[in-house]
Amino acid sequence: MKHWGSALFPLSLLLVLTLLTFWLRYATELDEPNRDGKYRHDPDYILSDIVLRKLDQNGRLKYTLRAADARHYPDDDTTDLSHPHLTHVGGEDGKPPVTITAERGHLSHDNEQVDLYDNVRIHRSSFGKYEELIATMNTLTAFPDEETAFTRSPVLITQGKSWVKGVGMRVNHRAQTYVIESRAAGSLESKHTGKRKS
Repeated sequence: MKHWGSALFPLSLLLVLTLLTFWLRYATELDEPNRDGKYRHDPDYILSDIVLRKLDQNGRLKYTLRAADARHYPDDDTTDLSHPHLTHVGGEDGKPPVTITAERGHLSHDNEQVDLYDNVRIHRSSFGKYEELIATMNTLTAFPDEETAFTRSPVLITQGKSWVKGVGMRVNHRAQTYVIESRAAGSLESKHTGKRKS
């Protein structure tokens, strides 16, 4: 009996130490970092001089999005654009094309939203009784499929000798409307008197 008792103590101690070693190993073991780059915000491809064309349900060109450079990021499936150039083609009702340009852009994962930054400019050619329209701002969020856009930044709109400025704007290219949201001020040229009205 003495031999069994003296042999059990070191075996028990060895078993406890073994279990403690395994427990410490699993308790302190860190997950191996993922090195495949899937979750890093690095581009998986870069394209130059891209052109994206969207057709309507009848196969007619609806709008064109061009960029000098496009960088796609797989972690959020978005694309950064350099010098984006978005053109809404004029409809059969005689409305002119509307062009939006900027220094930088960001295209959403579903291609439904384009955020434009730095020197954003909307240009609508003259048509009918309406003169050329130019709107400038710092940022603009455009929805090409809906032909709408909005900004919260300061805006300046010029049309002929008339001008309007303010903060924030909603644009609807189908309806040809440009609505200043706040702090609007301007000078409008009267077609009847040849004078300006403030």
